[in-house]
Amino acid sequence: MTSSPSVRLAADIGGTFTDIVLETDAGRYTTKVLTTSEAPERGAIAGIDKALNIAGISPTEVDVLIHGTTLATNALIERKGAKTAFLTTEGFRDILEMGFEKRFEHYDVFMDKPTPLVPRPLRRPVRERVSGRGQVLLPLDTDQVREIGRKLKEADVEAIAVGLIHSYAFSDHERV
Repeated sequence: MTSSPSVRLAADIGGTFTDIVLETDAGRYTTKVLTTSEAPERGAIAGIDKALNIAGISPTEVDVLIHGTTLATNALIERKGAKTAFLTTEGFRDILEMGFEKRFEHYDVFMDKPTPLVPRPLRRPVRERVSGRGQVLLPLDTDQVREIGRKLKEADVEAIAVGLIHSYAFSDHERV
């Protein structure tokens, strides 16, 4: 029979507040601090220190640390975050705008669609093609990828998402 940890600490970093819960054999301690959006770990550490001090517990006594956050979800909803580019297989540059079939009204040509997270000028097609079975039909043009990388750096892009067609069957091209 396994015993459960005697000291558990949980930190949930939200958009406004960071919640901390410390559970020991002696009881449960909670605290809430402001989230430091420019460096979320600072608010979390401050809240953890506060909870440990209230409980009189040393950080070395913590058996389990559980972390949760809504920061990524909030960034998507609020459209905040790093300036991001998207590399995809040639011919699929506009896949982010095309969307999918699961929409309320299939034939409404006036339907409002959300603005893509990556604007079209930052969506770059790359020459490569893989079949659904993982067979390389067109090898990745690594020279082109390097050139795109240079241009994106000049454009002050902070992050690059890569989504190549059929990469589930052959992921080597995405790893370059």
